[in-house]
Amino acid sequence: MSDLYASRTAVHEQVTDGFGTVRVLPLDPRADAGVIHAWASEERAVFWGMTGLTEQQVAEVYAHLDTLSTHHAYLVVRDGDPVALLQTYEPEADRVGECYDVRPGDIGVHLLLAPAGPDGGQPGWTARLVTAIARYVLLGLDRRRIVVDPDVGNEKAIARFLKQGFTAGPVVVLPEIDLPDVYLPEKKAQLAFLDREILFPG
Repeated sequence: MSDLYASRTAVHEQVTDGFGTVRVLPLDPRADAGVIHAWASEERAVFWGMTGLTEQQVAEVYAHLDTLSTHHAYLVVRDGDPVALLQTYEPEADRVGECYDVRPGDIGVHLLLAPAGPDGGQPGWTARLVTAIARYVLLGLDRRRIVVDPDVGNEKAIARFLKQGFTAGPVVVLPEIDLPDVYLPEKKAQLAFLDREILFPG
């Protein structure tokens, strides 16, 4: 299979024995909208909040995000196949910053994983992918701590983060955002935190 993404410049590339090459590419809102729309339209992605959007609307959301200096989106590719959508943001520039005590070196992360392939989920696969992504976020961007804010109803995501070494924080209510370019409904979220030294001691 040809690698449609080979010509794109990665902000991070990591080769892991037995897992393959993970590349983190800045998201192209137009070129990548079809992939993201397919993932976000699935029932399992209901907590991502885009299940009712058209591909064009998804492209518009990420085109808007692309204009911000505090929020960034990436397509994560493993051995040429797209496997995740990664979003990073400055917590103090996001509604989550109103809900906890932001520390210097914090970075917020949203992660949408691609659906499992025809062979189904493979044990340890997600953990290795998340570790590769965390290496970029914590070491590549030189941050001290990741904060995530999954919906309290998204038990699968919460369990995955805790298994990965995150520590559960408080349950908070993220306020509604109603702006000309962005609408986000109020969200009850389970905050969780991952300190750099947990994954990368020393």
